[in-house]
Amino acid sequence: MTGLYASLTGWIFETLIQPVMYALGLMDWAEDAYDWLDFGLFGLLTIGVVYVVCRPLEAWWPVEPRAERWADRRAVRTDVVYTLLARLGVLPLLAFVLLASLQSRWEGWLTEAGLLPPTLEEIFPVLRAWPLLALAVYVVVLDFGEYWRHRAQHGIRWWWALHAIHHAQRQMTFWTDDRNHVLDDVLAALWFGGIALLIGVPPGHFPIIVLLLRVGESLSHANVRLNFGRVGERLLVSPRFHRAHHGELSAGARGCNYAVLLPVWDWIFRTGDWKRDAFPPTGVPGVAEGLATGGWLRQQVMGLRDVAQALRGR
Repeated sequence: MTGLYASLTGWIFETLIQPVMYALGLMDWAEDAYDWLDFGLFGLLTIGVVYVVCRPLEAWWPVEPRAERWADRRAVRTDVVYTLLARLGVLPLLAFVLLASLQSRWEGWLTEAGLLPPTLEEIFPVLRAWPLLALAVYVVVLDFGEYWRHRAQHGIRWWWALHAIHHAQRQMTFWTDDRNHVLDDVLAALWFGGIALLIGVPPGHFPIIVLLLRVGESLSHANVRLNFGRVGERLLVSPRFHRAHHGELSAGARGCNYAVLLPVWDWIFRTGDWKRDAFPPTGVPGVAEGLATGGWLRQQVMGLRDVAQALRGR
């Protein structure tokens, strides 16, 4: 799969992009353009996989039938804009470049001191011989980190001011997963990428992990009346489980069900709501209407305003 993907990326670059850059005298930027193409194609692949998995489910058994409740779907279209900007945009690429540079300096310092970087494969050498086991371990560790980041988003006042944009959506669909303030995305990318580099996630594993988490998160936001049963609800985050997190009564520090992929963290730290038949209305009562129905730019400006007020203690 990696070979086919690399071949496709190389063919598109050499056939469609490189001749144009040569004609315009932009070949000094060729390497950057190739990295951008690689990232963009992976974003398109992720969007395609998520759409194929989630859209039929929403059409099959929606929590809120769109024809009945959603006469105005501008908020959903705004979420589509968020998804395109997040998965085809520059922020994740910048975060990766920054963190990779920091990692190189960190590993160089350790090497000069005669130490090995404390990656999971150094601590548990068996992972080198079992790549699928290593992949599973990386997913568990990163998911644990995402659980605590999510709790921080709800528990820290200024961070909640950013994260409230995500929760303000009253017409939640699988597109809602990427509905975040730009600063929130930056913090999330630094958090996730930093943990991945710290534990030594190999380059070949990283896109697979990102794809798994993306599909899981998008499915959990889907407008579908679906739970995984008494046992399954404790093994994997379902649309029912995560909708309880987005419910009107769970906003801010009153939140529950913070897990991104594995509900075991909510079980261990007693933040889980296991009422399997609950599909509450979503949104944040009392916030400005623009956070729910405004366009992308308006919500970004309002988020900055709310962060400034939170930092001033208001």
